[in-house]
Amino acid sequence: MVVTVIPAVEIRRFTRVEYQQLIETIFQPDERLELIDGLLILREPQYTPHATAIQLVQRTLQRAFGDGWSVRSQLPIALDDMSEPEPDAAVVPGDPRDYRDAHPERPVLIVEVALSRLAFDRRQKASLYARAGIADYWVVNLVDRVLEVCREPIAAPAAPYGFRYRAVTRFRPTATVIPLAAPSAAILVADLLP
Repeated sequence: MVVTVIPAVEIRRFTRVEYQQLIETIFQPDERLELIDGLLILREPQYTPHATAIQLVQRTLQRAFGDGWSVRSQLPIALDDMSEPEPDAAVVPGDPRDYRDAHPERPVLIVEVALSRLAFDRRQKASLYARAGIADYWVVNLVDRVLEVCREPIAAPAAPYGFRYRAVTRFRPTATVIPLAAPSAAILVADLLP
């Protein structure tokens, strides 16, 4: 009997600083990449329902949060030293000019629109955002036409990045949801769906 031993494959992880240098020198502006825990990940393709939902989410959140808040769509978030995701939407305090010199670090709400990568957004992205302490993470689930609201990040050694959300609630299109950072705003889930 012959036993083949396959050595472990080493992975080179990048920091956010190194990633920025790669963007400036190697990658093309239209490459759909994001840095997740030091790894370069291709972002979800922009299928028509996905693109429409992103626009609906952005419009709905801007109306709900109003002045004093910026809703960023598919723009970088400086989550930690090894992660710079570009969520479909993120709500941050202030004005866009407040982030002229650096990407925001602490969004009050992150939203991912999921079609072909629903499992990735539920597991890897949720674990990543929970590890960063994001209190309010939403997945606009286009497959099942529901909104999944993830709250209460907790340590969970079995999760991809060691954290997960304790509370995950699914809302149907006729339901309303209230963002933690905008308690006076009631958002109709149907307004987020194409």
